Amino acid sequence: MSRIDEVRAQMMQAMKDRNKDRKDALSALLTALKNKAIDKRADLTTEEEDAVVLKEIKSVKETLEMTPADRTDIAEECRFRIAVFEEFAPKMMDKEEILAVVQEVLAEIGIEKPSPQNKGKIMKELMPRVKGKADGKLVNEVVAELVK
Repeated sequence: MSRIDEVRAQMMQAMKDRNKDRKDALSALLTALKNKAIDKRADLTTEEEDAVVLKEIKSVKETLEMTPADRTDIAEECRFRIAVFEEFAPKMMDKEEILAVVQEVLAEIGIEKPSPQNKGKIMKELMPRVKGKADGKLVNEVVAELVK
C-alpha cells in the first residue's frame, strides 16, 4: 500500500469521525504527495514519499518559527499538523546511530583523529548515507563535536 493510499484512507476515516482539523492536515499532505507523483509522471518510490513528507514537516516548522507569539491559533494548528505528518514520516536516526555511521565513514576515508579541516570531507561522504534518515542539523552537531 503506497503512502498516498495510506493518507487517503486516514483522511476518509477523519471525515467519518468528523475531525475537520485532521482531515485538513491529511488533505494537505495528500495534495503534496499527488503533486510530486504528477510532476514525476510515475508512482513515487518510498524514498521519494519520505522526502515529500519530510519537506511538508519542514515547511510547517518554518511557518511555526515565523508565527508571532500572540497568534496562538496558528501555532496550535502548526503543531497539530506536524504531529499528523510525523505519523507518516520515516523513523529518524538518533545521535548514537549517526555517530556509528560517522565512525564508519572515518574508517573508510582513513581519518583517525578528525580535525576541523576534515569536516567538509567527512560531511561529503556522510550526507548521502543519512539523507532522509537523519536530521541534517543533528548530523552537523555530531560531526562538529568530533572535529573539535
